[in-house]
Amino acid sequence: MTRVLNDPDDFPAQAVAGLASAFPQHLKPVFGGVARATVTRPGKVALVVGGGSGHYPAFAGWVGQGFADGAVCGNIFSSPSGAQAYSVCKAADRGAGVLIGFGNYAGDVLQFGQAAERLKSEGIDTRCLLVTDDIASAGPDDLSRRRGIAGDLPTFKVTGAACEAGLGIDEVVEVFNRVNHRTRSFGVAFKGCTLPGADQPLFRVAEGRMGVGMGIHGEPGIHDADLGTADDLAQMLVDGLLADRPEDAGVRVVPIVNGLGDTKYEELFVIWNDIRRRLVEAGLEVVDPQVGEFVTSLDMAGLSLTLVWLDEVIEPLWLAPCDTPAYRRGAIGEVELDTAELSQQAEAVTVATPGSPVSQEVAGTVVGALDLMRSMLVERQDELGRLDSIAGDGDHGIGMARGSAAAVQAAREVAAEGAGALTTLAAAGAAWSEQAGGTSGALWGAALTAFGSALGDDQPCRPELVVRAAGAALEAVTRLGGAQLGDKTMVDAMEPFVRTLQGSTADLPTAWGAAVLAADQGARSTAGIVARLGRSRPLGEKSLGTPDPGAVSFVEVVRAVGSVIG
Repeated sequence: MTRVLNDPDDFPAQAVAGLASAFPQHLKPVFGGVARATVTRPGKVALVVGGGSGHYPAFAGWVGQGFADGAVCGNIFSSPSGAQAYSVCKAADRGAGVLIGFGNYAGDVLQFGQAAERLKSEGIDTRCLLVTDDIASAGPDDLSRRRGIAGDLPTFKVTGAACEAGLGIDEVVEVFNRVNHRTRSFGVAFKGCTLPGADQPLFRVAEGRMGVGMGIHGEPGIHDADLGTADDLAQMLVDGLLADRPEDAGVRVVPIVNGLGDTKYEELFVIWNDIRRRLVEAGLEVVDPQVGEFVTSLDMAGLSLTLVWLDEVIEPLWLAPCDTPAYRRGAIGEVELDTAELSQQAEAVTVATPGSPVSQEVAGTVVGALDLMRSMLVERQDELGRLDSIAGDGDHGIGMARGSAAAVQAAREVAAEGAGALTTLAAAGAAWSEQAGGTSGALWGAALTAFGSALGDDQPCRPELVVRAAGAALEAVTRLGGAQLGDKTMVDAMEPFVRTLQGSTADLPTAWGAAVLAADQGARSTAGIVARLGRSRPLGEKSLGTPDPGAVSFVEVVRAVGSVIG
């Protein structure tokens, strides 16, 4: 439980600011995260890592010579926004391309992917590297769907060393693919973590039991089992990983015992001895073992075991020197501090041309509707978080409240400057995506932007235009997120809403009301669906009986907007 804080909403940003000021020889702040404080030679491939906060020392603790060039830091357990990722990548770029490394989570894929596209449009060769080491989240025949957990440490360390060694971007990508494929992790949880400002953990595990196959974003285990002794647990972890070893693995392994934030180091050392004995008995040669906290989950009690199967490429890069706030090995030599100032602000949407008088009126209505959405989402924040915590990470309520508040503020500011509906919704969408982060932030940002594009900045808000805008928003969400009806996502409420609206011949208020009812029915139906996408997917049957929080919040949003439709 986090006891030392000011405002829970500002906790992640204040923690990153404090980290940067505590390690000025390694880090300097930039909008969206941190970058190296030392001079980096031109022509070096840059490695930027990142994800949600709450995992220290991942990810900002790994920025420095021999490791990462920058880290993008989102809100607690929530992916950073595309704008944040773009900012850090621009600060890290040295002219040879940028690699963005992150765990394989839907929100990170969306937000970092947006940043990569923006960078590529400016001529910067940018690639996304997805870590997929968690054997509990998908089977050996479906490696690309696995989550990234403690395997972040070795995959990024090896990749960063390849960048530091002067390899070209294609060669570094090959190195990443190699080490990612040869890295496997398996973990358990004894107690859920508690988000800053909350008074209850995201989940509980009965005394003497453990959640097997936990995630690092507060997700519970895929199933529960008896805890047993340290040696019993060591046997389960080792046997699980050995059964999933990659082809042509060899016998040399780096074992990493990772504490999740609450499990004492002494406990980690106890189980390490049992793990080591079992690895040796299995005929493996233990190389450079690591025991400690590397990828945490706030105050979650639990641990994971990672095995990195070495080869002639990976081993020297793993052992290469590095110097970061949280991870050091070898000697780097003399370094020079980089005194250039980095931007602390995102690029905001501005009013290039005022909207027409009728569109400015529409913009005023948009601001009012957004404010109603914000009030409702703040009121429902805890309930949406509770729904999300059953088979997810519990941050949906916080993200929706934070995103809608930022959207209202941005919309109000540009509307006061004479913006039309398009510009007002574009500003709202950018602010929502930036402040909420995560999958929902990216999707709601895209939905608002697409809705505004259909309305334009110079025309009245005719009913047929609203219907067309709703269709454009749905298209943007499905294109960006890849979800379909029946995947247990926001789309299960959004699609019936839009289809009902498009098929109605009634006046707009009546059609909107019927569409809300259809959306509500769609959201309720998700309780009977096993999640196929997002963080809920690995938890399988645990998501049964609970409606999807994204679908539920969508219904509440369109219901609130209905009060201004007329």
